[in-house]
Amino acid sequence: MSVGHYENFPVASLLLPPALREPVRAIYQFARTADDFADEGTLSPDERLAHLQAYREGLETIAAGGMPADPVLRALAKVVAAHGLPLALFHDLLDAFAQDVTRHRYADFAELIDYCRRSANPIGRLLLHLFERASEDNLRASDAICSGLQLTNFWQDVAIDYAKRRIYLPCDEMRRFGVGEAHIAESRCDDAWRALIGFQIERTRAMLLAGAPLGRRLPGRIGLEIRVTVQGGLRILDKLATAGADMFRNRPRLRWFDWPLLLGRAL
Repeated sequence: MSVGHYENFPVASLLLPPALREPVRAIYQFARTADDFADEGTLSPDERLAHLQAYREGLETIAAGGMPADPVLRALAKVVAAHGLPLALFHDLLDAFAQDVTRHRYADFAELIDYCRRSANPIGRLLLHLFERASEDNLRASDAICSGLQLTNFWQDVAIDYAKRRIYLPCDEMRRFGVGEAHIAESRCDDAWRALIGFQIERTRAMLLAGAPLGRRLPGRIGLEIRVTVQGGLRILDKLATAGADMFRNRPRLRWFDWPLLLGRAL
């Protein structure tokens, strides 16, 4: 199942054990719907924040043992109750989505990673709790994978995000490489731009590889799911490097013929 902006996660796919597909679907439906509140349509910023606040209140209802009226939250409430999932991770997601409404630049990599901690890492952590594999080592590896996938998405979507007035490239690193916002506005892929994006690709690749052993530690279909997901992120980075960092005219994405390669590498 493709889940909107979480396209780098092959969610609730046939690789997952059947008993976990519906719980995973409920988690991702919450994340996708909340993300869409922040990103999609023509809502005003105040309306977007109001929708996200309503979801926060829904989480509080779940915490109090109640059942929200919203169908997405109702499905989530059942999964939370059945599997004891920590609601703080869902609040982290809502905080990150609200930040997308109000903040459009990041001073340095530390700020960007803090955003990833709330926008991406909760998904992996929730899945580990769902799989009953939430050890400290596994959580640390999951964070590396999820942040790496989030960064990969940023690099492939520089132009798309700029159309929404957002730049996720750290401002201090843009200055260090001699890159300005005009590069993005003009779709300019000169040496400075390629050096900046090349730096981002290699750092992101290292993050994905650092987390990759998680896919070998977890059993069966779950481990294979993670290994395929990591390979998908690495494939996007490879495509971006091959395109000379020109995501403006050649946005990298996974196509049907990539999947046999990813599965072969995962196996």
